[in-house]
Amino acid sequence: MSDKATLLREADEAFAELRLAVEDLTDEEMRRVWLGTWGVREILIHISGWHDAMTPALGRIAKGEAPYPVGTYDDFDAWNARFVQQKTGVKTTDVLAELDTSHQEFVGAARAVPELHFVPGGAARQPFEGAGAGHYREHAAQIREWRQPPPGR
Repeated sequence: MSDKATLLREADEAFAELRLAVEDLTDEEMRRVWLGTWGVREILIHISGWHDAMTPALGRIAKGEAPYPVGTYDDFDAWNARFVQQKTGVKTTDVLAELDTSHQEFVGAARAVPELHFVPGGAARQPFEGAGAGHYREHAAQIREWRQPPPGR
């Protein structure tokens, strides 16, 4: 299997793990703050935000262009805060719908990028992995841990 095919498959599998980690959470549970100033809702908004930022970057890579100007995303914390702030009043059901849509668009943009950009060191590899499978797994693990009952209960 090619690097690109492997990365695409891993992104879809890890996304399914993320969706499973948030399955059956109530709106109240999704909004409960437990990770700094964030709850599950904000984690999902942040993931969608990175999808929205990296989808056009992948499109530029597919055209042989730079994904974005150097330094654009150096301050991850500021971008994360911006993504969450932009969705302050959005309903949780809409956050979930946007997550699903943004994942499909993100993976769709990656499918249009030539294979050579997914080899180690290729232009698409880091943006795709950074906003894809590894990102999903990181947050799915945090959410699963948070959902576990405290020891002794």
